[in-house]
Amino acid sequence: MDGEVIGFVIVWVLAVISVSYCYYISSRIKAGVLRLISVVPVCAFFQVLPLFFTSLHLSSCLAVFLSCLASAKLVLFSFDKGSLFPLPSNIFRFSCFTCLPIKAQQNPNPKNQIPKWLFPIKVAIFAVVLHMYDYKQYMSPVVLLVLYTLHVYLELDIALMLVKLLVLITLGCDLEPQADEPYLATSLQDFWGRRWNLMVPAILRPAIYIPVRQFCRGLMSSDWATFLAVLATFVASGVAHEVFFFALTFEIPTGEVACFFVLHGVCTTVEVAMKRTEFVRRWRVSPTVSRLLTVGFVVVTSGWLLFPTLARSDMLEKLANEALLSIDFVKRTFYSFWW
Repeated sequence: MDGEVIGFVIVWVLAVISVSYCYYISSRIKAGVLRLISVVPVCAFFQVLPLFFTSLHLSSCLAVFLSCLASAKLVLFSFDKGSLFPLPSNIFRFSCFTCLPIKAQQNPNPKNQIPKWLFPIKVAIFAVVLHMYDYKQYMSPVVLLVLYTLHVYLELDIALMLVKLLVLITLGCDLEPQADEPYLATSLQDFWGRRWNLMVPAILRPAIYIPVRQFCRGLMSSDWATFLAVLATFVASGVAHEVFFFALTFEIPTGEVACFFVLHGVCTTVEVAMKRTEFVRRWRVSPTVSRLLTVGFVVVTSGWLLFPTLARSDMLEKLANEALLSIDFVKRTFYSFWW
């Protein structure tokens, strides 16, 4: 654990140095292909960093923060798009907004703030979920599905919240929320576009959705262009997740993860099309029913296509064990420091 932590710190120092190069050199190059060429070595460097760690938490953290999100942000930055445009006021802000899954909030709305008391409740539930893996052999498939769903959601939500809190204290600026209580989603469009892991759609929208829609508009109607753009965005996300899982498990991709996102892309486009019909406009579904249908569909399809990949590699159990070991490591370090 000590060696992994030291290596993790060294990697982040190298990442900040690489991003500093982009701030001082690449930002002086005119937006376009030449700036893209200047940031490609940094993006390539970010792809190999997760391979140096055996810890799933550290390698997945680097894979998400640097290999996926930071690389995509730098590519968009090459064309003066995305969250790094306009250029942040100083290198510290540029490094934070590049390497971390955060985005400065343009128009803060106090009404959209998530109640603070929810966070400790989520932490408590997550602690219970981690210890429930000791009784996995006694659980039915349905209970296991709920366990996996809670684990993935709570671990990601808590990790992103801690990152946001750290940056908020350091930078002292308002940040966009990383998630907005996805279990309250009333449709797939609401779930993927406005509630779940919001940094990803914020990157995919200018990188995939808008260019595909603009290209298709010259060939077909506006509605079909929108549908194809949505589907292309989900396909790109599916391929990226397949690569992400392969980098963590080194197991040959089965295509199940990509199929999960393609399925949701197809269902989301159908949902958007149906919302535009006169029949659906007149037929109102209560928010409670729509939430149950939406969340139920996400959970069931996850159990069908997403979680089997994680279960075969014992990835979720390893994450749970690592989380418990990390908590124990922090306790021992804190105790030895003070006593």
